Amino acid sequence: MTTQSAHPTSSDILVLGATGKTGRRLVTRLRDTGITSVRAASRSGEVVFDWTLPDTWEPALAGAGAVYLVAPDDPTHVREFVWQAVAAGVRRFVALSGHGIEKAGDGFGQGMAAGEEAVRESGVEWTVLRPNNFFQNFDEDLWLAPLRAGRLGLPIGEMPEPFIDADDVAAVAATVLTEEGHTGRTYELTGPRALTFAEATRTIAEAAGRSIRYEELTPAAYRSELLAEGRPEAAADGLGAMFALHRAGCSAEVTDDVRRVLGREPADLEPWARRIAARGTWAP
Repeated sequence: MTTQSAHPTSSDILVLGATGKTGRRLVTRLRDTGITSVRAASRSGEVVFDWTLPDTWEPALAGAGAVYLVAPDDPTHVREFVWQAVAAGVRRFVALSGHGIEKAGDGFGQGMAAGEEAVRESGVEWTVLRPNNFFQNFDEDLWLAPLRAGRLGLPIGEMPEPFIDADDVAAVAATVLTEEGHTGRTYELTGPRALTFAEATRTIAEAAGRSIRYEELTPAAYRSELLAEGRPEAAADGLGAMFALHRAGCSAEVTDDVRRVLGREPADLEPWARRIAARGTWAP
């Protein structure tokens, strides 16, 4: 399908998932560079957007020439939204996905995969970003409570993960949304080196100046712990599928795509951990 030329203006960028890890950083970064009319959209954002309420799509898309697409876990509405966005005048998509997602099974990443497919078939400019696990999973939500409790248990083994700073993902997204030369590219975004989760936990413990241990769990034991914490079965199954993807080595490769886009190396986990630990983030 022929790709149309696009030159989004500073007032044309719709950021979905604008309260999420990359979305809120992207909104801030764009506005800090003088792009003041970014449309920050989410269910609780400045612009109301809900994947399950198509009536919210048209107002969110009004005037948008570019979209940062953060697809939901449920892929049901993704293609329909992309079609509607193109009809409304969108000429550039940057879709957030995940490193190794093309090798994921049925239990993980269907929304991201649907987002990739939809923008590739949209007939307009597109770029796909596939980052690894964010540094911020350790200090904002997913693994924060276990680290504070002094024990992180996961089913990953010795397979390394090149964790990436969400700020670097936002920087890449801002660049490809506003500059030329990235159309039709898929960027696998990683940090500068791959660490096992045990090594990452040790790095955080040293930065925090306290004992935090990593414990290897079987997939079944991990699922049982998640359910005991009150996680819904669907969420537990999704996390289990994510770690199955990691255990298979599908996201272990370190790439230079951040440097290719930004002209600099991505952030490293160790100095980030020292900076975050200084705030008392991982104190018990």
